[in-house]
Amino acid sequence: MSLLEIKNLSVSIHGTDILKDVSLTVSPGEIVAITGESGSGKSMTALAIMHLLPDDAQVSGAIHLEAVDVLSASEAEMCAIRGNAAGMVFQEPMTALNPLKPIGAQVAETVLIHTATTPAKAEEQARDMLARVGLPEDRFPMSRYPHELSGGQRQRVVIAMAIVQRPRLLIADEPTTALDVTTQAQILDLLKELVAEFGMGMLMITHDLAVVSNMADRIVVMRHGKVVEQGKTQALFSNMRHPYTRALFEASGHKVSLPRLPADQQPLLEVKNAVRDYALPRTRLFAPREYAHAVRDVSFTLRAGDRVGLVGESGCGKSTLTRAILGLEPLQSGEIRAFGKPVGPDMDPSLRAGMQVVFQDPFGSFNPRHKVDRIITEPFHLIPDPPKGSERSKAIAEALGAVGLHPSDAQKYIHEFSGGQRQRIAIARALIIRPKLIVFDEAVSALDVSIRAQILDLIADLSRSHSLSYLFISHDLSVVRTVTDTVMVMQAGEIVEQGITESVFTNPQHPYTQSLIAAAPVLPPVLPGPGHLTRRPDHV
Repeated sequence: MSLLEIKNLSVSIHGTDILKDVSLTVSPGEIVAITGESGSGKSMTALAIMHLLPDDAQVSGAIHLEAVDVLSASEAEMCAIRGNAAGMVFQEPMTALNPLKPIGAQVAETVLIHTATTPAKAEEQARDMLARVGLPEDRFPMSRYPHELSGGQRQRVVIAMAIVQRPRLLIADEPTTALDVTTQAQILDLLKELVAEFGMGMLMITHDLAVVSNMADRIVVMRHGKVVEQGKTQALFSNMRHPYTRALFEASGHKVSLPRLPADQQPLLEVKNAVRDYALPRTRLFAPREYAHAVRDVSFTLRAGDRVGLVGESGCGKSTLTRAILGLEPLQSGEIRAFGKPVGPDMDPSLRAGMQVVFQDPFGSFNPRHKVDRIITEPFHLIPDPPKGSERSKAIAEALGAVGLHPSDAQKYIHEFSGGQRQRIAIARALIIRPKLIVFDEAVSALDVSIRAQILDLIADLSRSHSLSYLFISHDLSVVRTVTDTVMVMQAGEIVEQGITESVFTNPQHPYTQSLIAAAPVLPPVLPGPGHLTRRPDHV
């Protein structure tokens, strides 16, 4: 008997079809993955299961969670089910957690809501569950707040909240998208262990086929609100019948073609023995000041035309080093020079004009009240004589055209674009003053595999047409491997290995690099044949 059964589920909102005849099942102890691009209906299916659809949604079909008819259940009945019979792990743990409550109280709250127990017993149950997910109290006190934990640790708290009542169904919505490869591997292993230990059924939502290839028992592929293909994992990979499934597989292992490096390479960025420390809070009055060493004696040179990658786990110092390179934070010792001039918080604006940055979350880096033309011309204040009138309009049109958008998009607001289009706008903003160097800070980590492939192709094309030099920071090793010529591996504030990208990935010398590569998800091989792909992607 199926734990979860969805039959012909259709959802429309204001006359727009969101889901169309979706059918799938999840059995106890089974992991089923729903994959597809943004807008395919993955998350809406999960919200329908939890009875969290908008009030004006029109729903037909059936959803049965064991003996419960979810679509006809009252809100009171669903409140008893959510967190008890069905738990949910959300994509962004910092949003899912209450920043004003300690983590122990948040896990215990789920117990207190669903069981008639004392706060002391609920706290003990929360302590046991946090230890089970890898957060023992001796190392991670229950009095800690979410902001005191790393991204992977916060995700473990969310998992503890979802499973503390040992639900029969666990829904995991993109639980590892923003995590580095080793933390991602730990979270995936933890979820598999919990499913086996508790006998739960798990519905995992993800856009990355490599993530679920060795985890899911069955895969459901969705597109435009429809299920286009589903089956057992190995059988589906061995015989992908739908063109969309094959396209997702191709995009997951996509490789770009970078232009050759120029013959005459002048140094653009020189980092010499950079050290950046942070003072830690004093544990007692008049205690000696202690420091955290975020960047330790880092040195490297980026030359004209170079495409350099920087990889490492969360907390290794990538972001701190990036802020120092951009002149946003000072160094305690060492030196950073860009275009032959010293970099620091008080550097000349003209020097900042030569370095631009593309952030991970374009929506968060834009002012939603401004139209695109104003957003992408923000860097004009860095140059002494910015274009005006028709010259300004021409520069806007050229920047939008360079990233594959139409000049008419300049008069739209940022909410009118998809995630991939927003990232293109972020790149257009960085390009509009023709900088010599661009820093891509996790610029594709939140994108679907197909959109990610388009953005990577765009970066390669811009390298060819604009002689673009860049520092590409990412936790996704497969992306770094295809879009850079050289790579640096960072651990605990130090560069532990660097060299030609393909050499480092093929024959890593440092144990830390070896562990990163071993933890990266790998697409399974696909044999040639009718309906099959004819090659195995060269994937990490």
